[in-house]
Amino acid sequence: MESAPSRTAMFAAVSRGLFRLETASPWVLDDVLALVLVGPVWQQLRDQFDPLFPGPVRRESRAAVCTRSRYAEDRLAAGAFTQYVILGAGLDSFAWRRPDLLGSLTVFEVDHPASQAWKLERVRELGLPLSDSQVFVPADFEAGSVQDALGPAGFDWAQPAMFCWTGVGPYLTAQAIESGLRTIAAAAPGSEVVFSYRAEDCALDDVGTEFARIYTPIAASVGEPLQPGWPVSEIERLISRCGLKVMDHPARADLQQRYFAGRTDGLRPYTFETLVAARVI
Repeated sequence: MESAPSRTAMFAAVSRGLFRLETASPWVLDDVLALVLVGPVWQQLRDQFDPLFPGPVRRESRAAVCTRSRYAEDRLAAGAFTQYVILGAGLDSFAWRRPDLLGSLTVFEVDHPASQAWKLERVRELGLPLSDSQVFVPADFEAGSVQDALGPAGFDWAQPAMFCWTGVGPYLTAQAIESGLRTIAAAAPGSEVVFSYRAEDCALDDVGTEFARIYTPIAASVGEPLQPGWPVSEIERLISRCGLKVMDHPARADLQQRYFAGRTDGLRPYTFETLVAARVI
């Protein structure tokens, strides 16, 4: 990670792109740029890792990766926010996919310097337009303060903001998660965060358990090891202790009803990474 882009960020983007290619519409998230941003190496990643996962695990894990982005963007669209902070942005394509929301927002993409530099190089190679509403903020969650990084980038702590912090928590220590939540709690009242964390092992369904068994050594092998999971009550206590109020903590069945109801293929997200929305009070 010190000198190369995040491999797990690439995995997530490949999942978003392949979900669109391999799943019948309507798609919970239509990310037409995911594979384009990864570049030709997406095929190598697919061919290398897809055979390791049974079909149901691939489908449900990809559905979950798309669901977490959709959930965050739905919370953003439903609120009155002037700033959108994507923590651990990776290869997120929000700024190009959602021009309907970008006009009234300043988007701060916060990510590890190496990953962000690689993404910006891909953006230049592809000729994707950059807007004054897009601000790229290099930061290392384990080594420094996100608050210190956001201030010089022009973030206004007095204005309401939505923070998207998904797909990152499972790789962070408890100390780093608490530090991040306390930073978010310093934002203006009414600000929100959509956060995802790894569920404790006893809460996983069969697909989530199988995913964890296969994926844990893969993540470790690329230098981004998974951290232990959290019980629901413990993560809610942490959120409250950091000065935030839990607004929504959907279970897998809730997400299935909101985003996959009426499908004839039985598709649903797995139980592995759990979403929670919290507000600054």
